Amino acid sequence: MSRYVSYRDFDWLLLIFVLIICGLGVMEIQSATQHTKFAGAHIKQIYWILAGVGMMFLMSLINYQALLEQIHWFYIAGVGSLMAVLVFGQKYLGARRWIKMPGGNNHFQPSEWVKIILILAVAKYFAEMRQRELSWSDFIKAGAIVGVPMLMVLAQPDLGTALTYVPIAVMGVFLGGMQWKQGLAVGLLATVAVGAVFFTPRVHVLKSYQKQRLTSFLEPDADPQGSGYQVSQSLIAVGSGGLWGGKGSQTHGAFLPVPQTDFIFAAFAEEHGFVGALGVLLLYFIVLMRLTQNAQTAPDRAGTFVVMGVVAVLSFHILVNVGMVVGFMPVTGIPLPLMSYGGSSVLFMFLALGMVMNVRMRRFVN
Repeated sequence: MSRYVSYRDFDWLLLIFVLIICGLGVMEIQSATQHTKFAGAHIKQIYWILAGVGMMFLMSLINYQALLEQIHWFYIAGVGSLMAVLVFGQKYLGARRWIKMPGGNNHFQPSEWVKIILILAVAKYFAEMRQRELSWSDFIKAGAIVGVPMLMVLAQPDLGTALTYVPIAVMGVFLGGMQWKQGLAVGLLATVAVGAVFFTPRVHVLKSYQKQRLTSFLEPDADPQGSGYQVSQSLIAVGSGGLWGGKGSQTHGAFLPVPQTDFIFAAFAEEHGFVGALGVLLLYFIVLMRLTQNAQTAPDRAGTFVVMGVVAVLSFHILVNVGMVVGFMPVTGIPLPLMSYGGSSVLFMFLALGMVMNVRMRRFVN
């Protein structure tokens, strides 16, 4: 560790709130998976959390400026890993998203780690710009940085993870000086693109089941045993929790799908009620505000973009997952950060927090 860097500048309060959220997640995973084939998943989650904390401390020691200087190599490696998934990836339920690791039943999901690379790449690109307003060429280049890996992830197909790349680009162009004309043009283009995907029969960007997942939340009762099943059961679970929570009949009766991953917030709300759900959202709010404060005290422009990139991804995950659970957002398979079961998601989040700590610990470095 550099003699200029001290763990006295480490954001211990942020880590405490993060671990509280993780603890609630472990508790809910244990409750939701008992007496099922996933029993014991909470033990694996604890191991992932411990590994994540260790990786966070290691990441905090590596000067983020050194990472930014080598980001072009990381970007090439990230794109290469996504290409490897398309060629050699394990196919499961019609999608290639993982690479099987030797010596065991472990799988590596490159698309999760590419988020870290994109946060650094966008930070590097905008940190080197000096003008207050983005030119169209700068706007397009920033979009391409995120767009190339995003299209590769869509090809797997993994719509949920691909969508999590969008807030990184949005954060970059917004803080980088996006003009209102550019924002309006992109909004119109996005509207036309969405309309073409959903209403033009010859456009096959999304598969039919993906389109159903994106629209079923609007009328889940139209097909309660099919495309609307997940949303319907989630709404029943959240509603049955009442003010203080109940016995979790939807969760323990196996009506709520994947309660340890995508719908863990619904399971938690059912067992701990409105008060418990509101408490979790308050914890996330505190974490986001703490991260934003660290962005404001960053030593340079690049550090601000790095931290705000983490804020953008975390905010998007929370918004979409909670919105999905209460029927305001489509079901896209985006996990709830720090609570949902899964090694790739947990390790990514702690690596991202490690970058935040990295920036914070160098506030007073000359």
